Amino acid sequence: MAHVVVLGAGTGGMPAAYEVKAELGRKHEVTVINAAEYFQFVPSNPWVGVGWRKRKDITFDIEPALKKKKINFIAQMVTKIEPDKNRLTVENGETVDYDYLIIATGPKLAFHEIEGTGPIDGHTHSICTIDHAEKAHTGFQELLDNPGHVIMGAVQGASCYGPAYEYAMVVDAALRKKKRRDKVPMTFVTSEPYVGHLGLGGVGDSKGMLESEMRNRHINWITNAKVAKVEAGKMFVDECDRDGNVIKNHELPFNYSMMLPAFKGVDAVAAMENLCNPRGFVKVDQYQRNPTYKNIYAVGVCIAIPPVEVTPVATGTPKTGYMIESMVTAAVHNIEHDIKGEEPEALGSWSTICLADFGDTGAAFVAIPQIPPRNVTWAKKGKWVHLGKIAFEKYFIRKMKKGSSEPLYEKYVLKIMGIKRLK
Repeated sequence: MAHVVVLGAGTGGMPAAYEVKAELGRKHEVTVINAAEYFQFVPSNPWVGVGWRKRKDITFDIEPALKKKKINFIAQMVTKIEPDKNRLTVENGETVDYDYLIIATGPKLAFHEIEGTGPIDGHTHSICTIDHAEKAHTGFQELLDNPGHVIMGAVQGASCYGPAYEYAMVVDAALRKKKRRDKVPMTFVTSEPYVGHLGLGGVGDSKGMLESEMRNRHINWITNAKVAKVEAGKMFVDECDRDGNVIKNHELPFNYSMMLPAFKGVDAVAAMENLCNPRGFVKVDQYQRNPTYKNIYAVGVCIAIPPVEVTPVATGTPKTGYMIESMVTAAVHNIEHDIKGEEPEALGSWSTICLADFGDTGAAFVAIPQIPPRNVTWAKKGKWVHLGKIAFEKYFIRKMKKGSSEPLYEKYVLKIMGIKRLK
């Protein structure tokens, strides 16, 4: 009997646990370890930030859902990983042995790298977690009573730009519904070399599409931006040219700001020698395995992926939901192969499918593969995207509560996208 431990219970960890159990069967043990006792659907956090969703709408208790599938759950933070001993230590000092480890922790939010950023010790909000989004909503309510300049965006080194655009547009839509938009100037500050770069070198006409959307919504922007520091009510931004040289210093006053941070690997994972790159992201081969520790797999935001291209100000590469689920499927099937004494052969997708909600409309992007040149590049805008993301939210949360690993239609999508599978 093999014991598979899944570290993390987010949009990668929960599907991984369900799929491992479904593929390996009852004779093998599966344990999920997660610092929080609840699952949160992170893509809905922009809606939480303006009060369109509540915590109860996008979270649920993990243990009852896993228990129905006979999956163990430990609600503890992992403090130490000993890969040579196949052992984890959790916060209360107890140890957990494993035969296979799937790391799906997501990122550490590196607010500490820029003075004054972050919702805890800084002056900017975040929508990266449900706690942060709830605090962002409190700030939004204060903005309604005390309207003024709003700054949205993503700092240098960020790798997840879609939610920054989403929240800017959602806040715009929410302010218009409240008849406050005319009192709130908005500026989008981003490390991207141009609006719509998205950490992907652009997708189709994403530049023109998003610039047009922001013009229509009266949102100004500063690109190639480095945030030097943030003080209460003031952001200091260095605007750079195409060579990375500072061409203008901005001192931007604000009443409300949400800036996405750069990501790093979580501490316990980053501390493992020969596992991670300098930022703490797990190095994996084409089969989602770590090259040094062949029984350790990683999926999602925690893996190391190089930037799509060199940019004047540092930008990272996003890992979208579809890509993460394909990584999960590949990792699970390769573990199954290894248990049977066979060589791995399942490959995840390095393609992007993204639905970005704008509050009353939205944009969809498809990049196959993610790194240019591409076989497919597609970008469209319309109200159907807004409705599609609402539908996906309901579907995915229901799937996680129910414990479904992979519905039939997802198998067809994987086939269409050209992902190699075992079955």
